[in-house]
Amino acid sequence: MIHESLKLFMNGFHYNAHPMAMMVGIAGSLAAFYHDSLDPENPAHRMITAIRLIAKIPTLAAACYKHSVGQPYVYPKNNLDYCARFLDMMFGVPAEPYNVNPIAAKALDLLFILHADHEQNASTSTVRLVGSTGANPIACIAGGIAALWGPAHGGANEAVLKQLNEIGDKSNVAKAVARAKDKNDSYRLMGFGHRVYKNFDPRAKIIREMCYKVLNELGIQDPLLDVAMALEDVALKDEYFIERKLYPNVDFYSGIIYKALNIPVEMFTVMFAIARTAGWIAHWLEQNQERDVKIGRPRQIYVGPGPRDYVPLNAAPDRGPAGIPGVSGCPRARRGPRGRSQSRAAVGGGPEPAGQQRAASWCVPAGSCTGHDLSRSGLQPDPRSISCGRV
Repeated sequence: MIHESLKLFMNGFHYNAHPMAMMVGIAGSLAAFYHDSLDPENPAHRMITAIRLIAKIPTLAAACYKHSVGQPYVYPKNNLDYCARFLDMMFGVPAEPYNVNPIAAKALDLLFILHADHEQNASTSTVRLVGSTGANPIACIAGGIAALWGPAHGGANEAVLKQLNEIGDKSNVAKAVARAKDKNDSYRLMGFGHRVYKNFDPRAKIIREMCYKVLNELGIQDPLLDVAMALEDVALKDEYFIERKLYPNVDFYSGIIYKALNIPVEMFTVMFAIARTAGWIAHWLEQNQERDVKIGRPRQIYVGPGPRDYVPLNAAPDRGPAGIPGVSGCPRARRGPRGRSQSRAAVGGGPEPAGQQRAASWCVPAGSCTGHDLSRSGLQPDPRSISCGRV
């Protein structure tokens, strides 16, 4: 269970807030409720916090979903196991009993086990780096959740479903595959290949078998799942994919299972966070059991310009904004109303980014300048700062 005061925190989020945005905030807020047992150097504190996090993160995740659909929060039932309890909190309502399908609970249990840890990935590295500062474990896990949110990491299975929606129908699969093969097209299929595994992802083999069990057991009829199965068939038979070891990965099959279990796409990364919490906690515990934990400080190699001579502003060549024709280099033109700097270009810092150039922003109040001709620059004068006769 979670503290009742967290309901107030949860209700402060907008009704359509992304569940991961809610998870980052509300997971971090747990530290406010257990501040008396967050000492990383105390073994008893470490263990009780580890248990609390693994137990409460699913409750928070289900509450985020209930908030998004406007339903009352469902309290955890201790007579159910970990995954069945989570499904009950997700889909149960006070008006009637909810019976958890054992196949659905078993599939979720399998996904959580296979997603629990996967070497030194981005979010795990984040947890360990934050932990190296001596921060409390709840703050470390909140950092891991934030890192997991990225589409290149925990959001990969969400990207798979979005792409299936874009393809739309299995009749369009051949066209999507042709685009993926075209070296001149930036399009690529999500959920295929893996940075670590150069052959079939061993986790994907296990999840694939469970995927078919879930689809058969639940009798799912969904056009998107037909698209996914057609893509899988191509990837397992097409020489292009076989030669390049582009096999369906764990994100591909987990996305299909979550879809079959009626988990909303926006919740996919949250599901990943529930599973990965156990791995994050394991890494954090291992790190804090070491005698001498040094703060992490990744090495940074400078690759910018070499040594440059400093030139005082009053000794710099008199010039107008770079790349703007027809504008003189009047020193006063570098200041706008009340002497405020108006543009990076005006002080020799290069032109403003596209779409951000302020009209005549390097001009000065009326009567102060007589040498500016903006007619050839394509800029429009700003009546608030310019009224010189030549404009």
